[in-house]
Amino acid sequence: MASHLPTKLKPLNNKILGAAALFAGAIYPLAFAPFQWWLIALVSGVMLYGIVQNAATGRRAFFWAWLFGVGKYAAGASWIYVSIHVHGQAPIPLALMLVAVFVGGMAVFPGVYGWCWFHSRVGRPPIDVMSFVSIWVLGEWVLTWFLTGFPWLFTGYALLDTPLASLAPLGGVLLVSFAGLLSGLFVFEAWKRPPLLLAAAVPWLITWLITDQNWVSPTKQLSVALVQGNIAQETKWQPESAQPILDRYASLSESAWENDLVIWPEAAITVPYKGALTYLKGMADRTKGALILGVPVLESASDDGYGQRNAAVVVGDGEGRYIKRKLVPFGEFVPFESVLRGVITFFNLPMSTTRPGAKQQALPTAIGLNVAIAICYEVAYPGMVATDAAAANLIVNISNDTWFGRSIGPMQHMQIARMRALENGRYLLRATNNGITAIVAPNGKVVSQLPQFQQGVLVGQVAAMEGLTPYSRWFDMPIILLSAFFLAVAVVVRRRN
Repeated sequence: MASHLPTKLKPLNNKILGAAALFAGAIYPLAFAPFQWWLIALVSGVMLYGIVQNAATGRRAFFWAWLFGVGKYAAGASWIYVSIHVHGQAPIPLALMLVAVFVGGMAVFPGVYGWCWFHSRVGRPPIDVMSFVSIWVLGEWVLTWFLTGFPWLFTGYALLDTPLASLAPLGGVLLVSFAGLLSGLFVFEAWKRPPLLLAAAVPWLITWLITDQNWVSPTKQLSVALVQGNIAQETKWQPESAQPILDRYASLSESAWENDLVIWPEAAITVPYKGALTYLKGMADRTKGALILGVPVLESASDDGYGQRNAAVVVGDGEGRYIKRKLVPFGEFVPFESVLRGVITFFNLPMSTTRPGAKQQALPTAIGLNVAIAICYEVAYPGMVATDAAAANLIVNISNDTWFGRSIGPMQHMQIARMRALENGRYLLRATNNGITAIVAPNGKVVSQLPQFQQGVLVGQVAAMEGLTPYSRWFDMPIILLSAFFLAVAVVVRRRN
């Protein structure tokens, strides 16, 4: 389209399309919690598809897609400002600068999508649609492992409450992303080629065929109690707060000890595990079943020496512990530590010297069940959770979302956790410091939850599950191979042309 415009109009057209790309990215997060206008995710993707079609060069395609990414992460990950400014105590100008660096860096990923698609387009809608969707999904997959990863705002999460979500046990959130975007883009192309509406309907037809499929089955029934302490982040790590925090959790749990499983959130107590051992043994004597709680652990490790670790431990009827593997950059460790440590308070937060746990860890057990534990945003890593969940009867996610403040972050985090339950066919028990504490069923639906920013105990009945979903067996490999195949077809056809 742009190539047929008069020369004087091209710069204006480029600016309009650039602004449209930025707008498409900025509205994209409205598809996610707490808004959940899921159709916007598909509209936003279609807009980027149409915009990049008008790029005259790969550089222009990259720039427009990068603007899309700027809008996406500036709006969708705006909670990062809360973490840096409010809790990191960075001055507003510095906080804005750091957020801008983060947003600009993350926007490079959509930029690369745009560049890759420009160089794989063949001018045939079916092939172009498949290659665009494949690049998008492969890009989401890269975000689950590249550097530390940031697997947030994947399209599939926006579709969690649609029929397409039933594809998650087959191929995970990436398959849901693939199906949703594929359907949306074929509808877009069907304005000129009506038969493509049939292709758009295929993902929805598949979901109808598998709706009643049961991949897993319940075994043991158990009662659970999830404790939400609502401890202020400003005082949580002060030494004088240690005993009052212990007292609060003990008081809240008084009525919960008769349950089979009691769960406290991430870093529920700030005293290192060995220092709190006597106290925890006292808790174990009171509980009928098992207590799982988050606590710092100080120990040596052969790879990186003595240091603090973010752990979940089991006391009472069970044994074992889990050490967090995926650490939050700047919150739990500081990249380029020798340069950045001490520059501002944000680079010197209480947990910012945490060291990761081993990649392979034995699953903890509680009341005779294997438990897969994900601490904080580890629940956003589909493959890692699925690996543990395949050998477990339950998924436990403990978190401290106080860092998000009163932003949209906790709702997005909760939405991600729901997808993990659905992918793996397991109950997910989510205990947090100030919300969202919830019980999630194996179908991804919320059974019950506590209000945010309040103390409370959530009690419910759940079932230990056995059996594996296809996703628990094969993880992301099928959708990765499928996407790579369609992209390869587009590249081959383009070269032949």
